[in-house]
Amino acid sequence: MRLLVLFDLPVDTAAQKKNYRVFRKWLIGEGYLMLQQSVYAKLVVNEGAAGAAVMRLRKHRPPEGLVQVLRVTERQYATMDYIVGNRNAYDEVDTMEEFMVL
Repeated sequence: MRLLVLFDLPVDTAAQKKNYRVFRKWLIGEGYLMLQQSVYAKLVVNEGAAGAAVMRLRKHRPPEGLVQVLRVTERQYATMDYIVGNRNAYDEVDTMEEFMVL
């Protein structure tokens, strides 16, 4: 199962920018990987782990803004289509030699 975290946080003041940075660093520390700006994903083993991760998200949410969590199965996540405009703008990993699991 995957958790997709989508967030829209205000970054008008210095305090809001700091809250954004702290939340983003916390997500990375929790094992979330960035899919796009303000869209992060994390692999969890079961529904219990997903519930615990959502509870931790609620605890560490920023004071302002919107944070959404979408739970999807691995089968659903695998059907994601990647549509890119300029092929030269992104480097694709097309061999296992360049693939690294973190």
